[in-house]
Amino acid sequence: MSEMINNREKQTADKSERQQELKEIIKQLHDGKSIDEVKARFQKAIDKVSVNEISEMEQSLMEEEGIAVEEIQRLCSVHAEVFKGSIEDIHGDDALQTPPGHPVHTFFKENREIDKFVNFKLSLHKEQFQREQTDENKEKLIADLSKLLEIDNHYSRKENLLFPFLEKVGIFGPTKVMWGVDDKIRAFIKRARTQLTEGEWVLEDLIEQLDFIIFEVTEMIFKEENILLPMSMEKLTEDEWLKIEREGDVIGYTFIEAPEPWQPEREDLSSNEFMKDGVIQLETGILSLDQLELMMNHLPVDITFIDENDVVRYFSHGKDRIFHRTKSIIGRTVQNCHPPQSSHIVEALLEDFKSGKKDVEDFWIKFRDKYVLIRYFAVRDKDGAYKGTVEFTQNIEPIQEITGEKRLMS
Repeated sequence: MSEMINNREKQTADKSERQQELKEIIKQLHDGKSIDEVKARFQKAIDKVSVNEISEMEQSLMEEEGIAVEEIQRLCSVHAEVFKGSIEDIHGDDALQTPPGHPVHTFFKENREIDKFVNFKLSLHKEQFQREQTDENKEKLIADLSKLLEIDNHYSRKENLLFPFLEKVGIFGPTKVMWGVDDKIRAFIKRARTQLTEGEWVLEDLIEQLDFIIFEVTEMIFKEENILLPMSMEKLTEDEWLKIEREGDVIGYTFIEAPEPWQPEREDLSSNEFMKDGVIQLETGILSLDQLELMMNHLPVDITFIDENDVVRYFSHGKDRIFHRTKSIIGRTVQNCHPPQSSHIVEALLEDFKSGKKDVEDFWIKFRDKYVLIRYFAVRDKDGAYKGTVEFTQNIEPIQEITGEKRLMS
């Protein structure tokens, strides 16, 4: 028994030393050391490092060392390069030995197509345009960048389906870092396409942006397959992977057809686990749960409710939702449902509601083919105590087109 205790203590001490070494390496990068200098120290000091330790190190740098999420994002690509070839359990194309239809298998399958697209097609068209800025070469790039925007489906499934389950087991740092990098990739794709479409580009700057897109998309594939997904396989249960798989079609896929449903040898969990028999007695009526659900989903608006602790408790799911919602957000804090760079806006709005400074806040944006009104209402009890926030989202473009009067049925 004493040997087991001693071994465990030694393993804990070794892990602590590796964690400290990892922190020092990242801090050296932060202070301007070259990649070669840091890589040499890394290879000399550490023979093997687990993906979990990298994850824990990132989170510790933010929580204990006070390094901002944005700074970790800046270093993320650099330290991924340092760790390449040194992370245990590099599985390559075997999708971590998962069967077709499993979310991990689907992520890997998409990554193969994304990799081919950016490193062959987009790279080729970039080089053609760099040599000769003809209208034909420009249109090829515009078409490529428009197609590459489908990567949003891949990233959104990761952010809105996988990340919530990782957060439930205490993993926050790596998810925030990766989401921030995803958003930078999205922004650069949109910016480059807009410049080409509107004819407001400078060749050197445009090529630099395209190189950034190709590099960061490729690096993200590495980070997902060798850090994020192996860590997720260790942390998540089969039940949780089933829930992620069942919600995948809500968001969609990138460069592949929707996979065949994955069903391990066990009870089918595809039924709606949130529906139960019963009725609700309200102040002004009595409804069955089925009636209430149908009524909420037939309203021409999207509704989301978070409680006084900022936890998402409900969203309506009509057939024409404006913004994707998946059941994995239920029980998740609303701050973690938004990209890191916009979380301060969420915090400010909630603080105004909780303090009583405001009862309502409105936003309106152009989103795809819609003109969207987003309204937030503070929910208070009869004594005025804050009990939560309702988000109310509606496409108001058809309403803006209304003129005159209508007094007869169509």
